[in-house]
Amino acid sequence: MKKNGLVIVVAMVFLLTASLALAGSNPIEKAVEGCKQELTTYCKDVTPGQGRGLACLYAHGDKLSGKCEYALYDAAAQLERAVAALSYVVNECAEDLDRFCQGVPAGQGRLLECINKKGAQVSARCREAIKEVGLK
Repeated sequence: MKKNGLVIVVAMVFLLTASLALAGSNPIEKAVEGCKQELTTYCKDVTPGQGRGLACLYAHGDKLSGKCEYALYDAAAQLERAVAALSYVVNECAEDLDRFCQGVPAGQGRLLECINKKGAQVSARCREAIKEVGLK
């Protein structure tokens, strides 16, 4: 059961990245662009990564422009939608990933490629979920 959980988590991370890439939007980049002034003004000495920029913006929350606040809200909404889509696909494809893709390392589209290569062997539920969220 632990192995299934790991496959599901890895698949979730992969599918989230893939769904954002296919959607043609990167909410993080949009948030950075929307908060460019605030990041330059208040967070210029913060080393990027591991959420430090977001923590800096949070610390200066009372000084954020409407543009920055909207960019952060929009990024959060996009990520929430992507996570919901991802959860749906992982739920529908968990057995297929466990059955067909156990030895496939996550990343760079390998899990989705693995599922797609199995074609009709993959459950109809999984194929439909992938199609519905725009991964195929």
